[in-house]
Amino acid sequence: MWKHVYSSCLIIACLAGLWSCTPKPATTPSDVGQVSARADEGPSPARTPAEELASFQLQPGLKIQLAASEPMVQDPVVITFDEDGRLWVVEMRGFMNTIDAAGENEPTGRISVLEDTNGDGQMDKSTIYLDSLIMPRALALVPGGALVAENQALWLTQDKNGDLKADTKTLIDKEYAGSALPEHSGNGLWRGLDNWYYNAKSRLRYRFINGEWQRDSTEFRGQWGISHDDKGRLIYNYNWSQLHADLVPPTYFSRNKNHTSTTGIDHGLTTDRRIYPIRPNPAVNRGYIPGTLDEEGKLLEFTAACSPLFYRGTSLSKEFYGNVFVCEPSGNLIKRNVVKENGLLLSAYDPTPGKEFLASTDERFRPVHMASGPDGALYVADMYRGLVQHGAYITPYLKEQTLLRNLVLPVHRGRIWRIVPQEWKPTKPEKLSSLSSTGLISKLGHSDGWYRDMAQRLLVERKDSSIRKTLIDFALAGKDDLGGLHALWTLEGMNMSDPDLLLTLLSDQNTLAWTAALRLLEPLAKEDQQVRVKLEETLLKAYPQAPIEHILQIALSAPVLSEKTAHAVLAGIITKHDTSALIRDAVMSSLYNQEYTFLQHLWQSPAWQTAQPSKEIFLEMLATAIIRKRDAAELTQLLALLNTNKGTLGWKEKAIVTGLSIGGSNSKLEPIKLTTAPGLLTRSDHGLDPSRLSALKDLFVWPGHESAKSHQAQKNPLTAEDQKLFALGRQQYLTTCAGCHGTDGAGLNRFAPPLANSQWVTGDEKRLALIVLHGMEGPVEVNGKIYTTPDILPVMPAHTTMDDGAITAILTYIRNEWGNEAGPVSRRTVGTTRNTSQGRVMPWTATELDKYIQVTKETTGK
Repeated sequence: MWKHVYSSCLIIACLAGLWSCTPKPATTPSDVGQVSARADEGPSPARTPAEELASFQLQPGLKIQLAASEPMVQDPVVITFDEDGRLWVVEMRGFMNTIDAAGENEPTGRISVLEDTNGDGQMDKSTIYLDSLIMPRALALVPGGALVAENQALWLTQDKNGDLKADTKTLIDKEYAGSALPEHSGNGLWRGLDNWYYNAKSRLRYRFINGEWQRDSTEFRGQWGISHDDKGRLIYNYNWSQLHADLVPPTYFSRNKNHTSTTGIDHGLTTDRRIYPIRPNPAVNRGYIPGTLDEEGKLLEFTAACSPLFYRGTSLSKEFYGNVFVCEPSGNLIKRNVVKENGLLLSAYDPTPGKEFLASTDERFRPVHMASGPDGALYVADMYRGLVQHGAYITPYLKEQTLLRNLVLPVHRGRIWRIVPQEWKPTKPEKLSSLSSTGLISKLGHSDGWYRDMAQRLLVERKDSSIRKTLIDFALAGKDDLGGLHALWTLEGMNMSDPDLLLTLLSDQNTLAWTAALRLLEPLAKEDQQVRVKLEETLLKAYPQAPIEHILQIALSAPVLSEKTAHAVLAGIITKHDTSALIRDAVMSSLYNQEYTFLQHLWQSPAWQTAQPSKEIFLEMLATAIIRKRDAAELTQLLALLNTNKGTLGWKEKAIVTGLSIGGSNSKLEPIKLTTAPGLLTRSDHGLDPSRLSALKDLFVWPGHESAKSHQAQKNPLTAEDQKLFALGRQQYLTTCAGCHGTDGAGLNRFAPPLANSQWVTGDEKRLALIVLHGMEGPVEVNGKIYTTPDILPVMPAHTTMDDGAITAILTYIRNEWGNEAGPVSRRTVGTTRNTSQGRVMPWTATELDKYIQVTKETTGK
């Protein structure tokens, strides 16, 4: 935990905003007593669009313009442009029309298509494409119509006669949303570079294959809104954590059911959660908690981060290309993040701390979605209302605030804003639908990402086989730029991938073309042995000197090779790059049900005879996967392998034992039956910790031995669910914390103090959660010894991108490992601690932390 990495950790959760998740508390005296103190702002009357325009503070050099407003558009929650420059708007007109959400299930929602017919930049025509919808929430344009998410289901709607009005509505997936609550329902329908449609708050993706819409399962990600960068990496966020991304393509890290990856997916780009409103924000769900608002009543941190957009337009100056903009409707602002790439990792920072990209003094400015237009401008959907918290989660404090300050009404307003340079002039959009297929190919190399995406989509949908050679030539000519990348994925979408082209690109060093070519070769190598053999020859030569970006994709693509070649390549990769947690997970993802065979490969390797923490971690990961596979024959061989050295076990054997005992700790599973007694578990000179040995024995039964589950006889025994959490916590710990605290919890010199038998770990669980949430700076006393610089790093950083579940797992693990018997930690404890410490942005000192806990106990009695 004492580690300078962009690892996942918890931040302040779910306080307010359209998409939040704070449970509704009971009314308390402190709730009621604080209302008047936060109500001095008075009512915030609704403003006209012109009046709202005057309320904005925007980054210098830019201007904001009104593109559309009520009554043409009402309660907009999603916006997107079609190939002819028309703006499609999802209008959630049933959302919170009263303080109690009355009428939410009435069919009042709609989808409208807005047009600027004269090119003056103002939408002047509106067509209702689809009406009478129940809480619509997502939209994707497809041939002849649109995919629409409403009433928890996914529908295919079609305009049969070209009048921009849906004529048919066909059910695609009745379980699309996953939840009836709008704050916890799937959304997005974002078309990725790989031609799949991805969603936030969901693990579902969709694609039109062989004449049918098909559903697939991918990793769960995000909360509201999703986009992608130039390389196709998905970008999303959570209301408490503003910016996350995938470092690997979807589904790779969910292939190995025996391994739980802790990197690669859901990577937090920044720990910065500060926001800088330019008006007080008293009407937030937990505004009564000290630290939520500053002395002026302004919101201090994200509570409703949503709709992250990776800007790939060209109208704004070059400094904005590749920035990610994030909506914060509770703070009436939009934050700008500059994204940096360092090897395999992404990070981000606020280039103007203290001043937001866009902020408003109008409390009803509620930016909830953004889109890049064909004109390169940045468009903002402003729901424009006083109340944006769903009724299921409104606290008594917020209800009082909302009613007292007349924030419920009016509803059914809404604005679409356009952000452009000062000198920008509107033009009529080009109609891409009228272009020939060859004309669309030229757009694949456009400097604006909107055109590249749209041209790819239209070409894939047309499936014009006559342009195959033109596309191949374009891909070869554009292998060094983004146009070539889109050409490759266009060919894939048209089912026209060419193995000769892809193998040729593997002789080039351009990362974009190289990694895409390797991904696209996977299905071809599975079907054609000649392709596989050529690919094996290429990768065997390439991987020893390949750049790290190529190494990652090689590790991910290895399963399409023969097992012998794949294991040789993966062994070479993990031996050289074992210190990278991302590479470790990538290698593990490619070893499904082959973990024991691969372990045997490493066991005799000269490079794996010297103890190193990173190699110990990887061996543990292999052992955990092996025990989860539960193959009795393999486990019998493994236990025999561990027993070859008489006397105290070495570092490799101990790592395997640790992985087995923790990975197999699910007490709901029956013990694994062995035909003979394993020598390792019946001898006494192995040097294993008694509790570890006991836990390991309980995983097996053999003639004369029954599992006693004796390891549950500890001071604070773990339930079956706790044991699952404990095992997950070990994996999270190895990724996030072991680099400083050691795999054995003993701490590492120059890095961090021990966790074993530490009062900071086994003591107050809220105090421990606060350390992980916000970080801690030395000196710190553990077991009577003072640790300070240079013996440890000066500061353990906050891990502010990890969610409640991951933090809970880590805390449960470290409180019950290495002889610690402090019992489990509940997710509720972590979440509550996060909420009550809202506003803390600096690491704790030991003195501050103890004082805070003492005051909290005196105040709450807990």
